Amino acid sequence: MLELGFWVQGTDGDSGLTTTQAAMAFQKYHGIPANGSVDEQTAMLMSAAADRANGRADAGTLVEIDKSRQLLFLVVDGATNWVFNSSTGTEVPYETVNDKDPTKIERGDSVTPVGLYHTEPERPEGWWAGDLGEIYRPKYFVGGIAVHGSNSIPNYPASHGCVRVSVPAMDFIWESNAIPLGMNVWVHGEIPAA
Repeated sequence: MLELGFWVQGTDGDSGLTTTQAAMAFQKYHGIPANGSVDEQTAMLMSAAADRANGRADAGTLVEIDKSRQLLFLVVDGATNWVFNSSTGTEVPYETVNDKDPTKIERGDSVTPVGLYHTEPERPEGWWAGDLGEIYRPKYFVGGIAVHGSNSIPNYPASHGCVRVSVPAMDFIWESNAIPLGMNVWVHGEIPAA
């Protein structure tokens, strides 16, 4: 999967978390059921694939978030370096108890807004307690919306608006400085119909 552009932490033959996430990203990219396992259909497509995956951006260095496919692309000088499985906002209104103050109720719409933004504040170390739950090493790009690590990155939109990637993927993003402060973030598409 690495040679096709789908990020995997290592190639030791173990089908762990990052392999499952890469398989799910590959499946989403090719429009087949995204179950995260390298089943017969997925294996055949992988064997036949000749080109690396790419996002829509063909110029610049940016993070591209495709809500239609629930994928995050890291684009450098117009070429997609890596593709990650992601999960964006559900676009469903929510009402939940504030995680930091149980006397407060948080209400809103779980939207990952489309548009062109840039990374603003970031939190480099560990898990951070937010009003709606814990997030891992966030890189904010509009208001309280961030790309961040999570222990739950399903094959569908599931967040309150942030863009979730796996914890190992977020560690890689930080360690390789793949999303520095001020980097452009392009969000496009619509969430898939349920």
